[in-house]
Amino acid sequence: MSLFPLSRRNFLRAAGASAASSLLSPITLLSQSLTANADYTLTIATTPLELAPNRILSVTTYNGQFPGPLLRFKEGERVTVEVHNQTDTPEQLHWHGQFVSSLVDGAAEEGTPFIPPRGSRRISFVPGPSGLRFYHTHVRAGADLSEGQYSGLVGPVYIEPKQHAGDYDREVFLTLKEFQPTLSRGGDMAMDFLAPAQTVPALRDAGETKMKSSLARGMPHGYEVGYDSFTINGRMLGHGEPVRVKQGERVLFHILNGSAGEIRSLALPGHTFSIIAMDGNLLPRPVRVPGLWLGTAERISAIIEMNHPGMWVMGDLADEDRHHGMGIVVEYAGYNGKPQWLPPKPFKWNYAHFGNPGANPAQPDETFDMLFEKQNAALDGFNQWTINGVAYPMDQMMTTPSFHLRKGKRYRIRMRNASDDIHPIHLHRHSFELTRIAGQPTSGVFKDVVMVGGYQEVEIDFIADNPGLTLFHCHQQLHMDFGFMTLFGYV
Repeated sequence: MSLFPLSRRNFLRAAGASAASSLLSPITLLSQSLTANADYTLTIATTPLELAPNRILSVTTYNGQFPGPLLRFKEGERVTVEVHNQTDTPEQLHWHGQFVSSLVDGAAEEGTPFIPPRGSRRISFVPGPSGLRFYHTHVRAGADLSEGQYSGLVGPVYIEPKQHAGDYDREVFLTLKEFQPTLSRGGDMAMDFLAPAQTVPALRDAGETKMKSSLARGMPHGYEVGYDSFTINGRMLGHGEPVRVKQGERVLFHILNGSAGEIRSLALPGHTFSIIAMDGNLLPRPVRVPGLWLGTAERISAIIEMNHPGMWVMGDLADEDRHHGMGIVVEYAGYNGKPQWLPPKPFKWNYAHFGNPGANPAQPDETFDMLFEKQNAALDGFNQWTINGVAYPMDQMMTTPSFHLRKGKRYRIRMRNASDDIHPIHLHRHSFELTRIAGQPTSGVFKDVVMVGGYQEVEIDFIADNPGLTLFHCHQQLHMDFGFMTLFGYV
């Protein structure tokens, strides 16, 4: 079975495929809708999902498969998607990374209507910008680890550029995702892979003082989420189809971290990644790296020159996660045997290296300072998260934005993280430019998610060019659900 995209003609096939057959095809193209005038159909339902022969779960998915069908749109050509919700709970489908209206974006906080239980909604929009985007549920899960992105409601989107994006022979789409989530108590999040390592003493002192005070009062560490099963394209390492390649090929890998909250790494022994795009947006120039790091919801498009024949494990750098399934076999034509894993030489992940280091970006019209803080175990054992001292309410939708914009202006967000967690920060319906990473200036890298390291500062700039309510939040499901959101607004 090929993991590579089919021709557009073959998009028309899979609407009637059963859940059983879709388990054998973790990346298939979405069928044309059987309903007149809709281009594509997605059905949300709880189905069996086979991660490995001895591990079959009941998971909510799109079209009975994980990841959801690969949607290939053409930039600037309107599409209509019909979504059927066969569950008993309201749903949202978020078009992550696209410049759509707030009524289409798929976030109730912005005013997007829910897809009702046992109901349907038809969505029409003009896809853009080009590149690797994705779609996923955008409902709050809270303490229910079967809801939200803990489920299987994640699927890749590729918006065809009007011009060819690079010199490669073919594409492979990989979606990284954990299953079987469980609650645990606290624990430190490793961030030694990030560079620069510079932290802000005032942020560290504030965060550690608050935590020590909480523990001294007898509070336990707040809940975190761990996982028992790790997959690429819905299959654990050794139980899915390999990526089959030929020596000399240039393969463009489109990699999506579809996790509900985990940071993922990826390496392929003996090979180098030449990154051409991050979050779907082309870099100023390709950058070669020995491995990848992706925060929750980040995407990377990278070309690998297939010049090291053999049977290899492309997998997570963490031995425990790889042993629990986070990997996929890369098989060269003419080779067989046991796939091999060799770790790359140690390397650091520095966003500034992908742009123009030391460059001075354009001056913003206004700067917003944001302070991220954690209230340890404040909500029935769960941490509460605040932005400038305010937690987004859990039981209602805010109707008044906290930050007011003017159309056409350039805004800078200076994010100050007073916690020891890494936060993958997402801005809806816009892309932003990275302008300063832990004290290091940069420019030219445009994204929609960025990891903000523990006790660090990160600055991003964006143009207010897509009016309407705009959600800003940490893409870690547990953080978002417990307060880590706010709204921008402009007309």
